[in-house]
Amino acid sequence: MVSGKKKISRALISVSDKTAILEFAKSLVEWGIEILSTAGTYKLIKDAGIHVIDVSEYTQLPEMMDGRVKTLHPRIHGGILGRRGTDDKVMAKLGINPIDLVVVNLYPFSQVVATDHCSIDQAIQNIDIGGPALIRAAAKNHNDVAVVVDVKDYVQLIEEMAKNDGGLSYQTRYKLMTKAFAHTTAYDGMISNHFAERSYKNENISFKNTYSFQYKIKQGLRYGENPHQKAAFYISEDTNESTIATAQQIQGKQLSFNNIADTDTALECVKQFTNPACVIVKHANPCGVAIADSIYNAYRAAHSTDPESAYGGIIAFNKELDEVTAQLITENQFLEVLIAPSVTSGALKILKNKENIRCLQYTECNQAPKVTSDFKKVGGGLLVQDYDSHILSVKDISIVTERAPSVTQIEDMIFTWKVAKMVKSNAIVYAKNGRTLGIGAGQMSRVNSARIALIKAEQAGLDVSGAVMASDAFFPFRDGIDHAATSGISCIIQPGGSKRDDEVISAANEHDMVMVFTAIRHFRH
Repeated sequence: MVSGKKKISRALISVSDKTAILEFAKSLVEWGIEILSTAGTYKLIKDAGIHVIDVSEYTQLPEMMDGRVKTLHPRIHGGILGRRGTDDKVMAKLGINPIDLVVVNLYPFSQVVATDHCSIDQAIQNIDIGGPALIRAAAKNHNDVAVVVDVKDYVQLIEEMAKNDGGLSYQTRYKLMTKAFAHTTAYDGMISNHFAERSYKNENISFKNTYSFQYKIKQGLRYGENPHQKAAFYISEDTNESTIATAQQIQGKQLSFNNIADTDTALECVKQFTNPACVIVKHANPCGVAIADSIYNAYRAAHSTDPESAYGGIIAFNKELDEVTAQLITENQFLEVLIAPSVTSGALKILKNKENIRCLQYTECNQAPKVTSDFKKVGGGLLVQDYDSHILSVKDISIVTERAPSVTQIEDMIFTWKVAKMVKSNAIVYAKNGRTLGIGAGQMSRVNSARIALIKAEQAGLDVSGAVMASDAFFPFRDGIDHAATSGISCIIQPGGSKRDDEVISAANEHDMVMVFTAIRHFRH
């Protein structure tokens, strides 16, 4: 039966993360609350001069088996699980005192297994048993017991107890219960994932039998892809890379579902470049990409690729956004989102004149990105694959035509290939001198993607003669090559691998074009 405010009389504290625990324990004692504790937590509290009772003293049984057994005792779990008003007689008969508050967080399993050469035995030794049992017991009996797993909750709880004569509301206990079960779920999932990813010989396994996920809500969204769809944004708590999940919004309206999806594409694209770069995305596809000696010039070139599509788009930079670039953007176009690793005070002042522009900052990360999986939800299931993290280098290129590429053409091919990787297939990208000239995306026919890329270039008044053409997959017929030749394309980069490769190569030779194969396909559905 759900009840309201419950006064705390006795607390059990056993924490791995001891942040702010002394301040919290001191506040509890000031409220006349008896504290039970274990091992390192007990010593820390006692040494601080705060009254605390050792769990072993309370249970009259010592910790045993190198600490494996310490809180697994009827006086502990009975005190947590006992239903007030229902189990009082049996608790009194057996000398079980009620425990009204359980403060527990768990061994840092993820930190241990993240180290190089972590053995199976090391991982096993760092699996918490008593902690999850205490948390689950307290969460189950949240009608009578408050359970705390997050150090961020300490201050709020003390404030509430101060207002309620040492008591906590059912609403608070319920909220703490949901957080507690999420905590143990994440912990168990972490352990399950770790061991499922390796054999009994501690060898890596590509695809485990079961996937466990834990994502925490970051923010609610106005709606989903369409206004009639409800939506929210959830993130992985252990992400520490330069991603949309870790980016911070510093101004503007609330992000939408589509804003986040498109910004993710823009950010992942711009992160591929080391030179000052700008990527403009519209409806999940880049519509303009450029590298230059400054982000100002990179933006000018990227925007001029397809100014029509750039309207209402997403702009991403890989260098700090400065005042002069911000001024140009606001004078030049309407945009939804702007993301950069940092924004100068002058640039932010200009952006504030356009208060609806959503401006985000992401933290540049020097560490190598984690090797992650890529997921696609389908009806009743999940498609899982390695994330497409391939970065093309010069040594990966195979020259298949009679004409060899120049140094400049190789540079443009690598640039164009990076862009094509982020374009929805079938993808065709025209580029020259470190900037896109036309992008054709998402067509059922590859040659039609090529036609659209050329139309985009013509609409923008851009000349594609002498440019590079990148195709995310092989050309099944020579018609794509013939079309490129009539447009003035001088160089083609593609995966190769078609049974008609010889025919396609012959077409390129007939037109005196350069063609290289990468042996890597970049479908992006």
